[in-house]
Amino acid sequence: MRDILTNPSLRDFLTSLADGDLNIATGLVWIAIATVLSMIGGAIGGMLLAGKDIGYQFSAMLGALFAPAGVIPAILLGFIILNLLTKY
Repeated sequence: MRDILTNPSLRDFLTSLADGDLNIATGLVWIAIATVLSMIGGAIGGMLLAGKDIGYQFSAMLGALFAPAGVIPAILLGFIILNLLTKY
């Protein structure tokens, strides 16, 4: 564990992630984090909306599957806008 935490490339990556530097690697990590969070939120929303009608497990599964479909394009659009704003 100590070797992983003292690895200079990992430390540089975590530093750039925490500083808000936007590159391909940090963008992919942010997309992965946002996808997981949207799946959790979609599952909870699906259970609240249709849990009694179609079952809690099925509604959670549908919510988790459909939530990233709306979130991922918004994240990509946000990255494009942030990239354009950093140039000015």
